[in-house]
Amino acid sequence: MSLLALQRDMRAWLVHADMAAATRIQPSAEPGFAVYQNNYRSQLVACLESSFARTRAWIGEDRFLQAAVHHIDDVPPSSWTLDAYAHDFPVTLARLYPDDEEIPEIACLELGLEELFVSADSPAVRIDRLNDVEWDRAVLTFQRSIDLVALKTNAFVIWSALGAGEEPPASRYLNTPETALLWRQDEQCRIRIIDASELCALLDVRSGMAFGQVCRNIMRRFGEEHGVALIGQWLALWLSTGMIAAIDDQELQCLARS
Repeated sequence: MSLLALQRDMRAWLVHADMAAATRIQPSAEPGFAVYQNNYRSQLVACLESSFARTRAWIGEDRFLQAAVHHIDDVPPSSWTLDAYAHDFPVTLARLYPDDEEIPEIACLELGLEELFVSADSPAVRIDRLNDVEWDRAVLTFQRSIDLVALKTNAFVIWSALGAGEEPPASRYLNTPETALLWRQDEQCRIRIIDASELCALLDVRSGMAFGQVCRNIMRRFGEEHGVALIGQWLALWLSTGMIAAIDDQELQCLARS
C-alpha cells in the first residue's frame, strides 16, 4: 500500500468509520482505530466548544454537543489548521434550529470576533496626517479585518449578557434589523451596533466611492446640516478607532490606471 493510499484510508476511517478502509490498513486493528477516531472527534468537539462558548452557554451542553456531532459528521476538516474548522458551524446551527434564529446569530458574532483575532495586522491612518487630504475626491480604505453581521434578533444583547455573566433576556425578533460592526483596534477586538444610515455610508466607502460622493448621498437623505454632522461624526469615529487603513486621491488613482 502506498503512503497516499494509507493516508486516504486513515482519513476515511476517521471521518466515516469506513470498515473497508480499516480492513485494508490492518484487518485486526479495529479497537485501535476506534481510539484514533474517538480522539479525532473529541478534538473537533473541543475546537467548537472553545470557539463558541457563549453559544454553548445559551443552548445548553446537550444541544450543543448534538449540534457538534452533526457538524463533525457533515463537515470534515478541510484546512491544515483547526482555527478554520469553526467557520461553517453557524451554518450548521441555522440548519438545525431554523425557528431559533438567535442561535446562529450569536455564533456568527463569536466567529467574527475569533477571526478578527487572527487577521492580518495593518497600520491605521494617523489623525495628525490628514491636513493635506482632498476630501471631495478622497477614497477611504477600511481595514481588511472589518466584518459585518446582520441581526434579525436580539442576539447582540444576549451575547453581551452571557459575556458579562448576567442573566440573558429571552430571545425575540427585532422590530428593525440591526448590523453589528466588528473590527480590531490594535490588539483588541471591538464590536458595536450601527444603524442603517452608517451602514449605507460604510458600504459606499468600501465599494470605492469617493468620500465627497458619500457625503452628497448622506446630505440628500438627511439635509445639508444634519448630513454633514452625521458624516463628520462617522469619519471621526472610523479614524479614532483605527478602522481606516489608507486615504488615497481618486484622481491620482485614475491617472495611475490610465
